[in-house]
Amino acid sequence: MNPGPSDPLPRLLLVEDDPVSGAFLRDAASALPAAVHVAGSLAEARRALDAMQFELWLVDAHLPDGAGETLLDACATGVAPPALAHTAATEPAVRERLLSAGFRDVLCKPLGIDELHAALRQQLRTTTRVEEARPAWDDAAALRALGGDPGHVASLRALFLQELPGQRRRIKAAVMASDEAGIRAELHRLAASCGFVGAAGLAAAVHGLQASPLRADSLQQFDAAVNDVLG
Repeated sequence: MNPGPSDPLPRLLLVEDDPVSGAFLRDAASALPAAVHVAGSLAEARRALDAMQFELWLVDAHLPDGAGETLLDACATGVAPPALAHTAATEPAVRERLLSAGFRDVLCKPLGIDELHAALRQQLRTTTRVEEARPAWDDAAALRALGGDPGHVASLRALFLQELPGQRRRIKAAVMASDEAGIRAELHRLAASCGFVGAAGLAAAVHGLQASPLRADSLQQFDAAVNDVLG
């Protein structure tokens, strides 16, 4: 990501209590380039979030005043920006816990500048794609799939909308039960239906949830896409 002279730098919230790690991550992220605000605790991070907005969070998993994932609750009633966790812990259980909490990825310390830059650029590009307008319905795609018959499209969409609330309930119940097989089975059927009726925005959210079925942010994007379709 290389902003031009007139482009504002992306704003990054770095939450890290260790001075050495914090200095490295701050300097490395600033060289992206990015405007980096450093907080040494959850309390400092929350004050920063009250004062300004950020395009990306980089959060230590273990902080003096609590676990890093509790910071994600700060946007529980709104749209959270992408967040990356960083930790010296290498246990798979720690990684799974952080991903399930809603972090997009988990970076293990120590890490190099190239690895950090690649992770930051990936999430900043993802943010741009997510914010781009995507129509709820792609009429041309639906007509192609159904032989060009508008009446057929209308009738199938009516059935699709009738079935969608129940599908969402089953998917969310499977997520709550950590039932990946159940999630994927429901999403497989829903993906096919989206293709037939031209539900373009929902199809993209379904593919995102298929890739990360237990991640909170993927479920939030799916839920928002369902709401767009249902109106």
